[in-house]
Amino acid sequence: MHVQFNSDSSVMGTENVAERIEAQVREKIARFEDRLTRLEIHVRDENGPKGGADDKACTIEARPAGGKPIGVTAHAATVDDAARKAASTLAQRLQSHFGKSERHSRDRRPEKTF
Repeated sequence: MHVQFNSDSSVMGTENVAERIEAQVREKIARFEDRLTRLEIHVRDENGPKGGADDKACTIEARPAGGKPIGVTAHAATVDDAARKAASTLAQRLQSHFGKSERHSRDRRPEKTF
């Protein structure tokens, strides 16, 4: 699975923010990694230097193999909190997505043998 990290200039305050957030996201969705081809993480400060409550946002887009992209966005006071919330929501959506595909791929009526 390829991971791409994007951010605006106001978010990159610390050196390891990209590595830290990528590790958080990978930890949350680890059980789905073999089913995903790409993961895009976007973090931004929506108010820039103005500040404000819940002005940091994290958008994560996961691309399941052979499926449509699944995206989530979360807002919080810090980039790490926004990434944590977005990763949790994405894990729930992936569970729902892959759970549905597994239910529909099973044969509901097994052949009767006499």
